[in-house]
Amino acid sequence: MGLFDRLFGGYTPDDEVQPDIKFGRYSDSYKGTRQYDAWDRSLEKFEAEEYLESYKEFFEYLLDEKEKNVIVREEADGLYFEVFQGSKKLTGFANAKKVKIEAKVAHTESLNVGFMWRLLEQNFKLKYSRFSLDDNNNIAIISDTYTLDGSPYKLYYAIREVATHADKQDDLLLDEFDMLQPVENGHVQDIPEAEKEIKYQYVIQEITKILDDVDNGTLDRGKYPGSVVYQYLNLAYKLDYLVKPEGFMMETLERLHRLYFAKDSKTVAQKNILLHKEMTKLLDRKKEDYFKEFYRVKSTFGITSPVNQDKIKNFIDGEIRNMDWYLENDYPEVALSIPGYIIGYFMFNFAVPKPIRELLHLYYQVTEADYFKSLGFTFAYYNSKNKKFNKKAIKRMLEGIEEANLDKFPKLSLRSGQIDFSSLPQFAKSWLLMIRNLNI
Repeated sequence: MGLFDRLFGGYTPDDEVQPDIKFGRYSDSYKGTRQYDAWDRSLEKFEAEEYLESYKEFFEYLLDEKEKNVIVREEADGLYFEVFQGSKKLTGFANAKKVKIEAKVAHTESLNVGFMWRLLEQNFKLKYSRFSLDDNNNIAIISDTYTLDGSPYKLYYAIREVATHADKQDDLLLDEFDMLQPVENGHVQDIPEAEKEIKYQYVIQEITKILDDVDNGTLDRGKYPGSVVYQYLNLAYKLDYLVKPEGFMMETLERLHRLYFAKDSKTVAQKNILLHKEMTKLLDRKKEDYFKEFYRVKSTFGITSPVNQDKIKNFIDGEIRNMDWYLENDYPEVALSIPGYIIGYFMFNFAVPKPIRELLHLYYQVTEADYFKSLGFTFAYYNSKNKKFNKKAIKRMLEGIEEANLDKFPKLSLRSGQIDFSSLPQFAKSWLLMIRNLNI
C-alpha cells in the first residue's frame, strides 16, 4: 500500500517503494460517513436519555480506524474507555450518573514551585478540566461532569481539552524540569535510529543553510526584510511537516509562528531578530535531545481547522506575486521560499480539502526529493544534480489523485499542462496557480 493510501486514501505509482513514515499534523477533519452517522445517533440517544448508548456512539464517532485511537470496554458498572492523543493516553469511566476523564502528564518525587506555578496558571485558561496531583504524585489533568449535563457536545470539548493540553505539556515540562519523569507513555512507538539520524541531519542542514544565506548572502536583508521572513517561516513549516517533531522542537516552531504573527509594535526587522534567535536555539540542541522527540504516536484530535477553497485562493493571490522581483533579480532561493511559505502555512494551520492536501504533499516530494530519497523513497520526482523533473511520474500522480477524489469532488480537474518545468521556482509558482484555480 502506498503513502497516499495510508495517509490520505489516495493514489501512488505501483512501482514506488513507500516506507511507512507519517508526515504532517494529524487532522480529524477527514471523517467518513460511518463517523458522522454515529454522531447523529449519539445526539438522538442522549435526547432519549439513553446515556451510555449515546456515549458508545460518541466513541464510534471519535474512532479513526487507521489510527486505532479509541478503545471502549463495557462492563456491568458502566463504560471504560481509552483515548490516545500523541504521547498521552486518556482513561475514563461513564455510568448513568457521571463521566470522568483523566490523563497522567508526568510523575514527580518532589514538589517544585516552578512547575506547580506553571500548572496553576494553566488552570485559569482551561474551561472543562483542571491540572491536579494524584495520590501517587502524578501530575494529571482531569475533567468530570454529571451525565445529565454531559451531552456529546460537551464531552467532545472536554476530552479534546484534556487530550491536547496533556499532550502538549508533558514534553515541555519534562524538558524544563529535571525532577519530572515520564508516565504512561508505553503506547508511544519508537522509530528506527536510522530514521532519527536522517531527520536530525536534515534539521541541522536546513537551519544551517538558511542562517548562512541570511547572514552572508548577497541580498541586502536590511533593505528587504520580508525576504528573511519568507525563508524562516518556510523553513519552520517545512520542518514541522517533514520531520514531524514532538516536544521542544514542535513548541519552538509554533513559537516562531506566533512571534511573527503577534499583533504588536515590532517591525519586520525586529521580528527577524527574534526568529533568528529561535532558529539558533534549535541549531544548538544536542542530538540526543532531538532523538527523544522523534517518535510515532496515535492521535484523536487535530489542532488545524478546516478551510475552504476561497480562502486558499485569496491567500495564494496575496503572496504569490511577491516571487516576481526575486526571480527577475536572480534570487531563486528566496523566490522558492515564497511558495514554500504558502504551502507550509496551509499545512501548519489548516485542514485543507483532501485532494489539495495530496497535492501539497506531492509538492514536497518534488522540491525535497533528496530528503525523501534518504528516507527510503525510491521513486524520485526531481533530480537535484541535473535539475531535471520526472515529468511523466508527476503527471501520473496528478491523474491518480484526480481519479481517487472524483467521487467526492466531481468537478476536480488537474491539468498537468499548466505546470512549468523550466526550474524549481517556476514549477512551484505554476503548481500553486493550478491549486488556486481548482474547482473544489
